[in-house]
Amino acid sequence: MKFPALDYARPDTLEDALALLSSHRGEAKALAGGQSLMPMLAFRLAAPRLLVDLARIPGLNRITIGPDNVRLGALVRWVDIERHATLSAAHPLLAEAISHVAHYQIRNRGTVGGSLAHADPAAEMPGIAVVCDAEITIAGPRGLNTVAAGDFFIGALSTALQPDELIVDIRLPAWPRARSWAFEEFTRRAGDFSLAGVALFFDLDSSGYVLDPHIAAIGVSDRPVRLRAAEAAIAGAKITVDGIRAAAAAAPHHIDISSDIHAPADYRGALLSILTQRALARAAGLSIPEEPS
Repeated sequence: MKFPALDYARPDTLEDALALLSSHRGEAKALAGGQSLMPMLAFRLAAPRLLVDLARIPGLNRITIGPDNVRLGALVRWVDIERHATLSAAHPLLAEAISHVAHYQIRNRGTVGGSLAHADPAAEMPGIAVVCDAEITIAGPRGLNTVAAGDFFIGALSTALQPDELIVDIRLPAWPRARSWAFEEFTRRAGDFSLAGVALFFDLDSSGYVLDPHIAAIGVSDRPVRLRAAEAAIAGAKITVDGIRAAAAAAPHHIDISSDIHAPADYRGALLSILTQRALARAAGLSIPEEPS
């Protein structure tokens, strides 16, 4: 299908890009990697009057690893994360999750900011943002604003980002080297969006008890969600096979699981439990035979 008729601009500064978005009063769209926006234009799911290409804006493609956080600019591509010399050590959960994003062609163009703004509930980056308590920096007519990832995603393809605002970067808290972590997802075919996915991490105190576990799911609801019941099942305890199984059984509790043409809610709930068990077992270095359902 052909794109709708539209104008195109490629500003050189963030200020110019924001001015263009503001002047078009919600009828302009920002273009980053275009891996979500281009198909939406082709299918007429989006029909802006103006396309604002962000490619020339300096500083948005930087990866910064500091003592307090890992900072990813909005125009950082998935391939930039894959190729970065030290990022996989600085934040291994991020690197593992990004290796599951679509296919190489998509990873070569898709961007961090584009994924966050598009907010597909099955996408990996929003899930990493939520599980890691990341902070998203937004620029707009009112200046810079920082939004917690848990408050940024408000529904399927829906965020707190206003039409005259742009994502500048995302900041993930620093990652302790001794941290236990895992990422698991299930897709019908390699590269497809996940029917369910789990990202998690936890620390251990000097006696081996779990500290502050973070477990989040993608692909099962209208946004990435923390699995609070599963977290509570292992918090303050030592990791055991029985404890992992209890957390896995609790994973679907207290979340609104989606049902669609790809999978009914009960299937997704069962899949979520299996993936939670796999991820916890892998993070703990345990082997747990999966019980037949």
